[in-house]
Amino acid sequence: MNTNIVISPGKYIQGYGELERIESHVSFLGNTPFIVASPSGMRLTRDIVENSFKNKGKNCLFELFNRECSKNEINRLKELCEKNNCDFIIGIGGGKALDTAKALAFYMEMPVVIVPTIASTDAPCSALSVLYTDDGAFEEYLILPTNPSVVLVDTKVVVNAPVRLLVAGMGDALATYFEARACKASNSKTMTGALTSTSAMALAKLCYDTLINEGLKAKLAVEKKVCTSSVEKIIEANTYLSGIGFESGGLGAAHAIHNGFTVLEECHNLYHGEKVAFGTLTQLVLENAPTKEIEEVMSFCVDVGLPITLEDLGIEEINKEALMRVAEASAVEGETIHNMPFDVTADDVYAAILTADSLGKLFKGN
Repeated sequence: MNTNIVISPGKYIQGYGELERIESHVSFLGNTPFIVASPSGMRLTRDIVENSFKNKGKNCLFELFNRECSKNEINRLKELCEKNNCDFIIGIGGGKALDTAKALAFYMEMPVVIVPTIASTDAPCSALSVLYTDDGAFEEYLILPTNPSVVLVDTKVVVNAPVRLLVAGMGDALATYFEARACKASNSKTMTGALTSTSAMALAKLCYDTLINEGLKAKLAVEKKVCTSSVEKIIEANTYLSGIGFESGGLGAAHAIHNGFTVLEECHNLYHGEKVAFGTLTQLVLENAPTKEIEEVMSFCVDVGLPITLEDLGIEEINKEALMRVAEASAVEGETIHNMPFDVTADDVYAAILTADSLGKLFKGN
């Protein structure tokens, strides 16, 4: 018999102004939280969080995150947490601050609460931390035994972040359904160590449908710094649906191609989800997906402002040698591109990148 596993945070809580009630949501975890916050997270949320705990007669200890999710930073925070007899962890901010909080909780053997201040990736719900050196070079993936105990998303905070971050989150989420579909077709194992479940596929498909139906409306609302029903749905899609979808549904070519593009200096100023969006289009070309499906994806990307050409990625001139380096990095042994239901070589990826670029130019009328 095949094993199917779905993993997820213990609680996912989302709402406008929900941070004001954080103490009531996390009181079952302990009495004295150690709060790791990014500089912006500290500025945006400290007073709100402190008031929530003070109103219940509880204390909390804030510590500023030093901007890099490194072992030295984790050890520094560990000493402070032990010194102050804290009994659970709260992480507030963007990806690296949240990954640090998750890793700290793992080493402290404590529960962790994750409070993202942006909706640019699906990382908040995951049982994973990416560790770097103090200088910011990638060091290793830390696979965690459990997902966060609580993920709390205050849409009042998220809606005030730059709109490009929300759009980048949509780009990351765009890959979720197509990658899960590929893993399901190939019987590839997901990050759970098992196969894609029906539940994960359903959430991944809901994620895609939500993007198509609500993405543009959400972008327009966030440009005006207002929160609408569309914004709420897109934040949930970016954070929760995509989070469960990628972890329990599986990764395919789109994220591998994203990893390939990181070798090019021209792409270093792009957000993760922006590169993933073009990786999604390239995956659809690799699959020889129906033209109607490819056009729907391109239309969505153009509407919200995600890249569909190499020029959109900052690559002004097509250099075969550079693109082959991207293709080779995408197809190295162990990459998730090998979860596709057919063999993929670097030459296949190179051809798909050029074809995706041509389709994007044609769609834009260039």
